Amino acid sequence: MPNAIDLAFRRAADAIDRAEAILIGAGAGMGVDSGLPDFRGREGFWRAYPPYKERGLDFRELASPQRFREDPLDAWGFYGHRLTLYRGTEPHRGFNILRRWADRMPQGSFVYTSNVDGQFQRAGYDPNRIVEVHGAIDRLQCTIECGIGIFPADSVEVTVDEKTMRAKRPLPTCPNCGEMARPNILMFGDPQWDDSTTSEQCNRLLSWLETLRGRRFVVVECGAGTAIPTVRNACEELARELKGTLIRINPREPEVPRGHVNLPLGALEGLLGIQRTLEPGNEQEFNNNPT
Repeated sequence: MPNAIDLAFRRAADAIDRAEAILIGAGAGMGVDSGLPDFRGREGFWRAYPPYKERGLDFRELASPQRFREDPLDAWGFYGHRLTLYRGTEPHRGFNILRRWADRMPQGSFVYTSNVDGQFQRAGYDPNRIVEVHGAIDRLQCTIECGIGIFPADSVEVTVDEKTMRAKRPLPTCPNCGEMARPNILMFGDPQWDDSTTSEQCNRLLSWLETLRGRRFVVVECGAGTAIPTVRNACEELARELKGTLIRINPREPEVPRGHVNLPLGALEGLLGIQRTLEPGNEQEFNNNPT
């Protein structure tokens, strides 16, 4: 007799097989299988960054525009390290599985993510079909809002002392006015965040959603928890509004509204399980091709 997980895999596979359009929701848990750190709670953050534990600094204190004003070497130490880490991280094979599902949808697909790591773009997704709701580390803005808007971080390199996690000068600067730049990421207590790129992305998403009335719709949400529930709430709301099926993959907080599908697994394990059920003979393809 099939167990609860197998039954959930079957329900998820059936929903994807029937769907005409797919929304992919992704939170921090999506990146864990690529080897990216989990910032869940102080202890999780400090396991990823032991120097901050010694100094008693947590994620909220470092992910703050105030840090850029008070101690820019600290602020850019944290974000500079993440910039280098994300650039060197290879997206796990779950990204390919999701892209395979997206490619089969006659009404297309969209990604809605709170992650700032650029992993979906590196995995080959169309940048025009991605919403980075909290911004992205590969975009910068001026700290004094000189009017330049958002500019790319492509040429930016930040040297970080691994023992102290403090950046070394020179720090990234605005090409317009020469003042210090900062990542175009929504931080805690951040009225200065320039949301123009994210707003454009959201407008494209809304235009696409308008075409889906009456279409069969599925939402696959990976690693989006309740601590910062932006993605989780949006996925539930859109599944409800468009009368679609929500498939939630989350090892710690898998609960779903009645009638939807939950898998209490990590992102990659859950995606592989659905793929094996959907296409039983093709799982080896994803074992051999991690990206």
